[in-house]
Amino acid sequence: MVIFLNFMQFLILVALGLLALGIQLRAFIDCLRSPAADFERVYKRTKTFWLALSGGAVFFGFLYIFWPLMSLTVPTMGMPVILNLAGVTAAGVYLADVRPALVEVRGRGKGQQNRGSSW
Repeated sequence: MVIFLNFMQFLILVALGLLALGIQLRAFIDCLRSPAADFERVYKRTKTFWLALSGGAVFFGFLYIFWPLMSLTVPTMGMPVILNLAGVTAAGVYLADVRPALVEVRGRGKGQQNRGSSW
């Protein structure tokens, strides 16, 4: 029974880690594709800042997944979880705050009108 519970905990934590890594990669790739001038137009931090932050998030997210899969042990609930949580939080801030502002600036720059919500 203990082996089964450890295996289930392993699967759940790895699945959550993969989900977090996906969010972190999404933020990093979007930041790479955005022009540096757009960051200054929306009065956010620089592109270099967000690339470093999201790149660090991807690094810690990858380490969180890589080590348990290589050793097939349950991820510890210490510093790796905290670093991965901080990384996914930083990626979430980028995706929820910075990315919408960048998309809005790109939309206006191409001559499109603000048509409101698509809902």
